[in-house]
Amino acid sequence: MCIRTVMTYASPVSLTPLQKHYVDYRTPTISKYMKDASKRFFDIAGSHPNALRAAVDYQPPHPTHLIRRPRNVLTDPPDALTAAVESLNDVNDMHD
Repeated sequence: MCIRTVMTYASPVSLTPLQKHYVDYRTPTISKYMKDASKRFFDIAGSHPNALRAAVDYQPPHPTHLIRRPRNVLTDPPDALTAAVESLNDVNDMHD
């Protein structure tokens, strides 16, 4: 049986020169890059001379949209079913 030496490049000695010459390149994060890229894309798309895009009149949805999400439940007025259930609960509480 023969034991061979194996050369490894992961020794602490080989990392010392790299640490001396470390430069912080201040690269942007992925989220900042994607935000900037999407902003550039929609700026270009907004100025594109497409007749179909110009024909669409975009109106943002009303703040109290038909979908009752948890963030809107406290501010939305109750719908008919919720009002009926609450009135029945009040009647039952009065008789108990």
